[in-house]
Parts: sequence; structure tokens; C-alpha cells
Amino acid sequence: MSERDDLLVSIANEIKTYREGDLPEPTPEHVDRWLHQFSPAQQLPFLREFEHVIKQTFFTKENVKDFLRALVTNVKLAGAAPAAYWSSTNFLSIQQNGQSQKEMLRLFSKCLEDECGLDLDDCGENGGDFIYLDDVMFSGNRVGNDLEPWIVSDAPQLATVHVIVAALHSGGSYLVKKRLKSAIEQSGKEIAVKYWRALEIENRKWYKNSSGVLWPTEAPNVAEVQDYMALPTKFPFEPRQPNAAAIKPFSSEAGRQVLESEFLIAGAKIRAMSESPKQSMRPLGFSPFGFGFGSMIVTYRNCPNNCPLAMWWGDPEATSGALHWYPLLPRKGYSDI
Repeated sequence: MSERDDLLVSIANEIKTYREGDLPEPTPEHVDRWLHQFSPAQQLPFLREFEHVIKQTFFTKENVKDFLRALVTNVKLAGAAPAAYWSSTNFLSIQQNGQSQKEMLRLFSKCLEDECGLDLDDCGENGGDFIYLDDVMFSGNRVGNDLEPWIVSDAPQLATVHVIVAALHSGGSYLVKKRLKSAIEQSGKEIAVKYWRALEIENRKWYKNSSGVLWPTEAPNVAEVQDYMALPTKFPFEPRQPNAAAIKPFSSEAGRQVLESEFLIAGAKIRAMSESPKQSMRPLGFSPFGFGFGSMIVTYRNCPNNCPLAMWWGDPEATSGALHWYPLLPRKGYSDI
């Protein structure tokens, strides 16, 4: 097979469990159909870099379970007697939007049973720590929206809360820490919040030159991109300075720039097809800043809208209009955004 064919097979294999049972299993032909929408001359270099990145940023169910299972017996979290620790621990089920917390609780419950012989439903007592589970932290809004009212209304006077996520972005982590610190101070309670994750991605503006998200070094001279640049915005695009060293999850600066440019051009074209799009609908993912959030983190459950539009936007059956883009990872609920 050609290099292109090998890469198509590799990507299809990497994402084969995406929304398993809900969507057909991705095939090399599915990946190729998606790829054909990008600039012809850039398709092979784009494919090379995308394959490198998605192997590090796609979380399978087994990846998540391995992370949770290791935490069950992590001495820094559960101490030397994990069964005793977890039997007293209180598991929060307070997520206001989405189903990710319920899924994470199901996975953790299985790990807890396997490692300690405990039933999660039987755990919890006064004085025990609290656990808040979710899959990935992006902006931090969901964690803040869930924990802030809990701290004010339901949390005891003295508590330790462990926020456990498979991956987090440093910008979201910074904002939610600041938000929860303020809520704790206003509540007059003594609450410590600690964070656990398998992967952390840098995306704070101050560190944009060493970030691990899509953050272009320039705006391509393409009509749709330039039209987007001309729109009024409170937080305009600030270019990243090229970095000679490769920064994870990217293989190289050159490969990274291909991904950034191609996703930006495609996202700007998708946005241009949409009637009256929300301001937060940005080419590189929903966000209030610049060209968009730029995350490449995807889980087996769903593709976040903080990822580039060109990864998840569209309808495979559409032949025209705003959804006329063939998605690689069709997202649940995109038509409701």
C-alpha cells in the first residue's frame, strides 16, 4: 500500500471505537472522504501530522479505565489502605448538562469493584472525601457550574474534593481554580480542591508559544479566513511564534503548521456557510477567543465542540447548505448548538 493508504488505515483503526454501537465503525474510506475536502496539495502532509496527533489525543474507553484503575490504588490519593479510603468516600453526581459524569461513574465503579471489591453505591460517609468525575476539562465552565452551587448550598463546612478528569487544559484549570476559590471564600467554608488527570494540555494565552493546542502563527490569505478576521470581536487573534522544538502532541513545527492552516481554512469555510452563526462558533472550535479553542482531545463517547469545526461539523447526508461538510467524527447534538 501507499503511504497515504497506510495512514488512512492507521487513523481508522485509532478511532474505530468512536461512538461504538451508535455509528458505523470508521473505515479508511470514511477517513479518505473526509480528507478529500482539504487542500489537495496539503492532504498527505496533513494526514501525516493528523495521524501522529490523534494517536495521542484520542481517548478510548480502555485508556480511561486504565487511568481510573491506577487511581484506585494510587497511594497519594487513596493512601496505604485504599479499600478503607474508598468505602468512606462520597461520589458526586451533580452534573447539570451531559451524560459524561454518569459514564465516568460507571467506569470507576467497575474499577473499584475489581481492585477493592467495593460497590460504589455502598460507599460514602460523613467526613469522607468527595469525588467529582468527568471525562475532559476544556474551558472549565462545566466543572465550575456544577461545583460552585454545590459548595455554596450542599457541601459540609469542612471537606476535600478531588476533581478527576482524563485530560484537562491549563486555561480551563486556571479559571475554574480561581472561580472555586472565590466561591469557597464567600461560603465561609474550609474546602480543599485537588485535581487529577492523565494528560494536561497547555493553552493559556500567556504561554501560547509553547501551547499544545492549534494556535496558528498567521492567518492564511484565503477569502473566508480574511472575512472572518474582519469581524468585530472582543478577543482578536494573537499569532503564536514558531517554535523550533516539537511540542506534544505535535511531531514538529512544520507538521503543526499544516494542521493549523488546513483546519483554520476549512473551519472558516464551514462558518461562512452557516446563517447567523454564534460568535462562539469559531473555525478551530467553540470559544470566545481568536480563531477558536483548538483542542485535539476526543473521547470514544463524543467529539467536543472545542475541537476544530472540520473534525465534527456537518451531516454525511447533506448535499448543500450549512451542514454540507463530511465529518470525520460526527458530534452528538451539533444541530442543537
